[in-house]
Amino acid sequence: MERAHSLLLNEEVCNQLGEHQRAEFIFEWLNHLKKLLPSTDRVDIKHNQRRLVDQLSTVLIGSPGPPTRWLLAHCLALLYRLGDPVPSSLLVERCNDIIRSKDDSPSGLPTRLFQVKILTQIVGESFSQGRYEIMLSVEKILRGLGVSAVPCHRDVYKAARTCLTDRSMAVRCAATKCLLELQREAVFLWTSELENVATLCFRAFEGSNYNVRVSVAKLLGTLLAAAVEPRQPTAAPRQGGRGRSSLEEVMDLLTAGFLRGGAGFLRASGDMLKGTSSVSKDIRIGVTQACVVFVSTLGGSWLEANLPAFLSLLMELASHGRATQTPGDAVVTRRCVSFVLRSTLGSLLGEKAQTNAAKQLCLAVASQRRTRVSSADVSARQHVLVCCLLNWEDSFRDWDPLPPPLTDSSTALLDTVISVLLHPASSARMAAAWCLRCVAMAMPSQCSLLLDRCAERLVALKSSPEAVAGYGAAVAALVASVQHCPLGIPHTKGKVVLGLAEDLLRSASQNSRISLQRTQAGWLLVSSLITLGPAVVEHHLSRLLLLWRCVFPASLREQEMELRRGDYFTWQVTLEGRAGALCAMKNLLLHCRELVTDDIISRLLTPLACAVALLTKLPALLRSYSSSVRSWSLVYRLRVYELLALLPPHTYQESFGLVMNQLVTDLSGQDNLNQPCSDLTLLPPLCHHDDLLLVGPALHDTDHRYIEEQLHGSSVGGGSLDNDPFSLCERSDEAPAPLPPPVALTAAAVRLFGALFPHIISAQRVKILEQFVETVNQLKGQRQQTVQTHVCAALCSLLKGSVRGFLGPEEIRSPALSLLSGALESVSPLLRCLAVEGLARLVQVVGDPGFTVSVSLLCFDRLKTARDAASRSGYALALGALYRYTGGISSPQHLSTCLGVLFTLSQDSTSPEVQTWSLHSLSLVVDLSGGLYRTHAEPSFTLVLRLLLSAPPTHPEVHYSLGRCLHALITCLGPDLQGDGAAVSGLRSSCLVGCGVMQASPDCLVQARAISCLQQLHMFSPPHVNLANLVPALCANLCSSYLCLRRAVVACLRQLVQREALEVSEHAVTLVKELPRRDNTQLVGLEGALFTLLDRESDPGLRRDIQETLVHMMTSSATSGKLGHWLKLCKDVLSATTGGQDEEEADSSRDDDSSAFRARPESGGPFTALRWATRRFAMECVCRIIAQCETADPAHFDMTLAQERRLHESTDFLVLHLGDLVRMAFMAATDHSDQLRLAGLQTLLVIIRRFSAIPEPEFPGHVILEQYQANVGAALRPAFTADAPPDVTAKACQVCSAWIASGVVSDLRDLRRVHQLLASSLAKVQVGSDTSSQLYNEATATMETLAVLKAWAEVYIVAVQRSRQKESPGRTADLSVSSLANDSSSSESGGAGLLKLVQSDLSTLSRLWLAALQDYALLTLPQEYAPQLPATGGSFYTAETVNQARAHYSSSWAPVLHATSLWLHSTGFVMSDDTPANLSRPATPTSMGQTDSVGGAKSPEDVNADRLHLILGISVEFLCSLHSHDQMENITSCLRALRALLDVSWPRAKIGNDQALSVELLSVLHRLMVTRESASVQLAVLDLLRQIVAAAQEHVREKRHSAEVDDGAAEKETLPEFGEGRDTGGLIPGRSLVFGALELCLCVLVRKLPQLSPKLAGTSPTVWSLTDSDCRLVASALCVLSELPSVCSPEGSVSILPTVLYLLLGVLRELVHLPAALQALKSVLTSPMSRQEKSRGAWNLLLRSALNTLLGLWDTGDSGCVVDQISLLTALTVFLLSAGPDVCTLEPLHALCVQRFTTSMDAKDSMVVSRCYQLMTSVFQAQPAVAVPYIQALGPACDSQWEIKKRDVNNKRLSLCGTSGPQLAAILLPLLISFLLDENALGSAPAASRSLHEAALKDLMRLGPQHSAVFRSLIASSPHLKSRLEAAVKGNQESLNAKASGANPATRSAAKSSPSITLKTNFL
Repeated sequence: MERAHSLLLNEEVCNQLGEHQRAEFIFEWLNHLKKLLPSTDRVDIKHNQRRLVDQLSTVLIGSPGPPTRWLLAHCLALLYRLGDPVPSSLLVERCNDIIRSKDDSPSGLPTRLFQVKILTQIVGESFSQGRYEIMLSVEKILRGLGVSAVPCHRDVYKAARTCLTDRSMAVRCAATKCLLELQREAVFLWTSELENVATLCFRAFEGSNYNVRVSVAKLLGTLLAAAVEPRQPTAAPRQGGRGRSSLEEVMDLLTAGFLRGGAGFLRASGDMLKGTSSVSKDIRIGVTQACVVFVSTLGGSWLEANLPAFLSLLMELASHGRATQTPGDAVVTRRCVSFVLRSTLGSLLGEKAQTNAAKQLCLAVASQRRTRVSSADVSARQHVLVCCLLNWEDSFRDWDPLPPPLTDSSTALLDTVISVLLHPASSARMAAAWCLRCVAMAMPSQCSLLLDRCAERLVALKSSPEAVAGYGAAVAALVASVQHCPLGIPHTKGKVVLGLAEDLLRSASQNSRISLQRTQAGWLLVSSLITLGPAVVEHHLSRLLLLWRCVFPASLREQEMELRRGDYFTWQVTLEGRAGALCAMKNLLLHCRELVTDDIISRLLTPLACAVALLTKLPALLRSYSSSVRSWSLVYRLRVYELLALLPPHTYQESFGLVMNQLVTDLSGQDNLNQPCSDLTLLPPLCHHDDLLLVGPALHDTDHRYIEEQLHGSSVGGGSLDNDPFSLCERSDEAPAPLPPPVALTAAAVRLFGALFPHIISAQRVKILEQFVETVNQLKGQRQQTVQTHVCAALCSLLKGSVRGFLGPEEIRSPALSLLSGALESVSPLLRCLAVEGLARLVQVVGDPGFTVSVSLLCFDRLKTARDAASRSGYALALGALYRYTGGISSPQHLSTCLGVLFTLSQDSTSPEVQTWSLHSLSLVVDLSGGLYRTHAEPSFTLVLRLLLSAPPTHPEVHYSLGRCLHALITCLGPDLQGDGAAVSGLRSSCLVGCGVMQASPDCLVQARAISCLQQLHMFSPPHVNLANLVPALCANLCSSYLCLRRAVVACLRQLVQREALEVSEHAVTLVKELPRRDNTQLVGLEGALFTLLDRESDPGLRRDIQETLVHMMTSSATSGKLGHWLKLCKDVLSATTGGQDEEEADSSRDDDSSAFRARPESGGPFTALRWATRRFAMECVCRIIAQCETADPAHFDMTLAQERRLHESTDFLVLHLGDLVRMAFMAATDHSDQLRLAGLQTLLVIIRRFSAIPEPEFPGHVILEQYQANVGAALRPAFTADAPPDVTAKACQVCSAWIASGVVSDLRDLRRVHQLLASSLAKVQVGSDTSSQLYNEATATMETLAVLKAWAEVYIVAVQRSRQKESPGRTADLSVSSLANDSSSSESGGAGLLKLVQSDLSTLSRLWLAALQDYALLTLPQEYAPQLPATGGSFYTAETVNQARAHYSSSWAPVLHATSLWLHSTGFVMSDDTPANLSRPATPTSMGQTDSVGGAKSPEDVNADRLHLILGISVEFLCSLHSHDQMENITSCLRALRALLDVSWPRAKIGNDQALSVELLSVLHRLMVTRESASVQLAVLDLLRQIVAAAQEHVREKRHSAEVDDGAAEKETLPEFGEGRDTGGLIPGRSLVFGALELCLCVLVRKLPQLSPKLAGTSPTVWSLTDSDCRLVASALCVLSELPSVCSPEGSVSILPTVLYLLLGVLRELVHLPAALQALKSVLTSPMSRQEKSRGAWNLLLRSALNTLLGLWDTGDSGCVVDQISLLTALTVFLLSAGPDVCTLEPLHALCVQRFTTSMDAKDSMVVSRCYQLMTSVFQAQPAVAVPYIQALGPACDSQWEIKKRDVNNKRLSLCGTSGPQLAAILLPLLISFLLDENALGSAPAASRSLHEAALKDLMRLGPQHSAVFRSLIASSPHLKSRLEAAVKGNQESLNAKASGANPATRSAAKSSPSITLKTNFL
């Protein structure tokens, strides 16, 4: 409200506006006033009341439109109630004067009508408009007065009676509302006047539309419910009156209406005498809806109590003769009774009550079967059976599986259904067959049993026509149900079915009494067999081809001879057989398209040619045998057309002429003009979806589609299963309703015409269309419309399937345009819609702009001259749709012309139809114009808003088209609506006003359109849509009785919650709090309402939208404070399983659309008896919540952190709800629904994986899941029972392995409980399954077996890993650690205990694992090797189920492969003979047998080789064909398996001996390294590379050793050269192991260090920082590099040495601090190849070059980097120590090395100096040939450095005592000790050495006491230093003693007794 924001109208602004803007301004002000008055202080209201009344009076006199009048009346009523009553009373008197005036002018009438509205609104806040508004006004008066209006009830009743049968549908609806309000207090309506009101309602149903039927049915049902259960105690009935009615009386009333309609006694009697029925379908459908309302109003409790009587009365109605006089009546009656049953029993009763109802229906069927009746009553009784069986079919879809009470022997439900298969009536037999199909879909375990049972009965009773037809249909239906059963049936059943079919077809001619039945049943079985899919059919295709060849003549000549013989019965059987064969061919094309190759089609050409040729002979047969073969000929033509429409046209090109002539005859021939026109079933699929709303509400938009679609059936009857028995084989989930053959034939002809027409010659195309035009022009009336419908449908079918330019020459355009333009003027709106669509397609196909302009000009011209509404509406719509498929409107001039015409037509108030169609066309123009329409947006908004404010509510179709225009305009403006300008603000205001007007409309379609407009506006301009108003409005309509409105509400909510889920939830909660009667109820909010709606809805699209809405709400709020709310909601949904009574009795006095926002009392929970699909969705939501929490706060999976934060925050965490999660998973896993059990087990699996590692804070050493082990075991146990489905058992095995592997359970006794479940499954796998007792397809046994083996494999992997961890607990985890193992599980069960559990079954498991791996290897062979597969299948699959088995093997092979490798690793490839005696699997030719081709036993060596190559082959094949969808777990398992193999010496020797195999492995690893970025995978690849290289090393070493032993006496030069390179040194790429290893290492190094590549060096200026994993990768690659020379021959080592050295030095340059680089360098330098005579010289030369390169690194590096200098010195020292004197002592390398050491000694950094001296010490202690030159060169430098150090000692003493003293002492003390000489060496040492020794000893004596701690630790850690020091001190002491005795002999004795100087040798 931007311009009116106060109580009073801003008259100044209002007067400045134009007329149209003023109306909008006043409407906005009134809308604002309506919201403002209740919240305004009464003092302010009274102060402004007089002025306000004057303003409202002024608006009143101005004749406003209906929406403004409604608002004005509401505001006046509020003013009357809240303000001073005196001024309002004066206004009331003025209104009375206006009403009494006799002004009947058009301008005065709206004002008078408005005065009526004011008066009634003041009393009861209502509104009126003509008869429509008067009725609504009286309704409001009655609501306001209540009991006070009793005196005028009779008068109101009389007035409403007249309006209830008014010709205006809106008036009828208004009268219905008035009477509904009246019956609340007027007791006579449901007592004395009940029969009259019922008759009146029946008359109101006649000729009604959908809205009237719904409204009147609600009135009648409510009255009948009040008559049976009065809402208030009534006094004793007066004379002539009546009191409470019984159920029988009420049902008699409904039955009378159903049978006789609203006719009086005389008319009904006359109809009975004439034998005709005048009851229309409208009345019967209305009565049906009234019956549903009647029972729903009384509630589920009443229905449960009165169920037998109610069912009995319904069955009487179904079997009444007047209800089933014609086939069409019978179909409608059956549909109506079935609708009552499914709407009451299925919706109002809980599962227990539904079970009881099913029992009652079972008794009803049994009574019908037992009662002996005459043949005349058989046809009547069949309808009872059909209704009961179809109701069961509806219930079976909701039950998964059937409740146990229905499957026990006492109920004998299945026996009852099977007994109906022998009924004489085909409709009952077909319904029973379909019912059995639904049983098989609900209980897949029963499918095979039922199939066997019915097949046995078919064989036993094949001499009975009824038995053959019934049991044949049952077998076909059961086989067809396999399409919807993933577990399938055994493959052998297909062979049995085909054998039955062949037997029936062969014996059909033996007994003429049952020839027809056997023929039909035989081909029905063949058709059902084909639905099993290519996997089954390909094995029987040759037999099928033979059957087809036999049923048709061998040639056309034989067919000509057929026509000369036979009678009508022979032709009936012949046509039946050939029609069945054609239907089987059609199924082959639909279900097995890949099998229909060119070869198969060529073999079918002869039967096809005969089938088409017979079409031309059918007229002669009809002339000969008249009606005897008419129905069979119709079906035959139908089958031919259906088959040809699926085949490529070129396959029957020779028959084009015959087929097209027949099609033209069927579409426009004189013989077919009397056939009923089926436009309501034929045309809608060809029309555009949006245009169909012009005809009326679409069927799929209503809840009553099941019966409403019967109105679309033709006079020969609607859809029924007995029209086409072959429809039992369709894919549909719901019971198919095939149309009668004549109607279906027309539809098939239309489809075939569209497919065939483009392929005939152009001249014939023109001729055919001209013939159509001529035929249409010659006919008149209904016959003309029939032909026009057929030919236009055929033309539209042609145009929709054609491409641009494919139509043909220009001559075709004229007749096509003539046909479509004639249809545009038809009185049938559906035909006009079809013509519009055809015209748009014609323009698209022609593709000529000139033709498009000419068509548009034609439309303009016709609009100028046409006067009838039909023509004007048709051409108006054509204008908008013309550019629908040509890219839109691009001409501004054409757009302006179109708008001028459409604006004029849309304002033609005299014809609502023209208005509706032109406005719809205008919306199309807006959509097709795009941005071009922006300039016309403002006048369009003005037009739409003016019409919305002025159009009468009695024509809601006009409002709906206006809503489409508004929606298109909002889309056209798009994001521009967010602007702030005045113009944009005005347009936005117009949008909101228009949406407000439509929201106030009483029509549901208009309200739905208003919601979609607001949704669109919210998309482009969210801030301007007030969610506080919109969300409550949406919630109020969430439980609307109109499907279209619920769809719009949920679609809008889905969009809103994607952006503002929290805000939407808050507004919904606010709405709930404002609802009355909240005491003793538990609120569930919008989320609960959506769950309730999800459970009630059956529409797939709506259910999908509800689920998406819930998911978006959950995603937005589950981790932001509402986690507990969502988990509790899911838990409540899961807890709502069964209940005796689902719903409380509804309050029949009021409709509360917000009831879904409240829940029942706490004791019963908020939900009751929800369906399994809803509960499964709740489990999926739980899994989504867990997955969402994984990416959120880490406290969700940390109990300690969650508890700590919970004390300080109000946040909720998932780990705190673990108990609820486990309980929910347990409830789902133990449910009776298989689908829910699977969801529960999956949730349990997720819980185990996410929570198994979380420790329990209160009990250290334990995890939080440990307390729930009893729940987990109890949840798993039911899945391992004998009757558990295989898919449930397979999922449970996965959970078992995850639970055992998680390490949660610490006690082996507890673990053994779950282990026993797996052990029982393993025993089941060993025994196998008996083919005769199989319930499911053989592929399910494969699935279950592989799931068991996979689970055991995962357990074994974890057991082995834990035992290894226990043996070496300090071992770091690497790739071999299974991801299934829990790192924190160091419990008792994690060690040898678990391995001991597995060990007992390991011998059995190993054989089964090997058999499974061999199966998988065979199944992964290319397709060209398919003929080589074993004919009988593999160990765990059969030959017939190869394709299904592949998927199961693909998901299981990887853990099995890993486990098998671990087992072989543990045995060391040593064969054992511990085969268990009871092992019966595997026992097939493909198992890893112990026999060879000759028949003898294989040697252990051969068996081991087979196993090795099996594992290698599987791994290599998988790693070579990686795809994006492959899981990383499979890659990891392969690498682990290969590593485990290569850890064993035998396979390592095998691989080392086979160089080709090694090279292949390396190429695979190279590809894996390039394609996978995972560090763990790359490390594993390099580890495998190291093992392969080691295997090659061992092989070469063994060869060399053997050669040396054999030729020990020979000279070494004569020995053969082993290793790669041989004598030449050449390495062949692709064959060389060394070359492949080099490639792989180079790949790793260059990817991590691009600077190594000359091409990449310098390209990236950035410094590369490597992670720890990168460094480990580089280290592994260097390790492999260093070992490569030892694999080569001497010459080969010389070939690769430059590359190896280049890479090593390159890594040293980039990563000088990497220890692995130094180790690798040392390995290369010390390689034996460097000492071989043949290669020594070349090695020395290359090593000198490498040393030179290493010395050059000082010049290129950063000398300021301390670490670099130390590392380079270390590398240089390694080189000097390892390379030998031939490399290190040559000049100038020797001088350069000395220079590097000298430079380092002069370095300023003490660390460099210290390390330099340490390294020099190592060099000095090397072999003399190396040490002496360096001692000579570096000795003087050391002396000079020592003198310098000695002079600086006194200066550094202070610093040594400081903070850096200990560090320097740690460096100096070892250095000084190294200078010391022992007593033996001291005497012979040079003078310089002695001087150095004495100086070092003196410094040691001084520094030792100063740094005693450092000295003590040094002596303790280095014993050799201690001994060296002690020896030096001792030698020094003796030397001193000798000097003293020589100098002064007199004092020698004294010196010995008391030495003058005591040396301190112990500094500790």
